[in-house]
Amino acid sequence: MEKNVTYIALFAALIAVLGLVPQISLASGVPITAQSLGVMLCGTVLGAKRGGLAVLLFIGLVALGLPLLSGGRGGLGVFSSPTVGFVIGFPVAAFVAGLVVEKTRAAIVVAAFGGALIGGVVVLYLFGITGMALVLGKSWPAASLLVGAYIPGDLIKAGMAGFITQGLAKLRPEAVLSRG
Repeated sequence: MEKNVTYIALFAALIAVLGLVPQISLASGVPITAQSLGVMLCGTVLGAKRGGLAVLLFIGLVALGLPLLSGGRGGLGVFSSPTVGFVIGFPVAAFVAGLVVEKTRAAIVVAAFGGALIGGVVVLYLFGITGMALVLGKSWPAASLLVGAYIPGDLIKAGMAGFITQGLAKLRPEAVLSRG
C-alpha cells in the first residue's frame, strides 16, 4: 500500500514537472505542453487504477489553486477555459492507457505505445475537443479542426511513452506496475 501511494505521488509530481517545460501557445487557447506525456506514462507505467489516481491527485492540486499546469496555471478558472476538456480527460486517458498495457500481452514497447496512443491521444482528444466546443461555442467538427496542430507532437509523445516504459521495464521491471 505504501509503495502504491509513493508511486502515485511521484507520478503526480512528474506531471507537474513536465509543466515546467516551456509551453507553445496556439490560437485555440490550448497550449502544446509536455504534461500529456506524463499522463501517458502514469498509465503505461503505473497501470489503470494507480495511473488514474496519480492524475486525479494532480488535478485535485490544480483545483486547489496550485499553479501546476503549464504556464503556471491553477485554480478553478482552469475549469472554465478552453483546456477544461483536456484537464478533465487526463485521468480517463491515464486509466485507459494503463488498461491497454495491462490487457495487451504484446512486447512492452508495443503495448505502451498502443496504450499511450489510445488513452493519451484518442480518449484525451475526445474530452479535449468536447471541452473546446463547449467553451468556445463551436460545433464539435469545428473544434476538432483546431486540434490538428497537436497530432504530430502527441504521436511523438506516445512513441516516447512506449520507449520510456520499455527502458524502465528493462532497468527496473518491478517498477512497471502495469505489467505486475
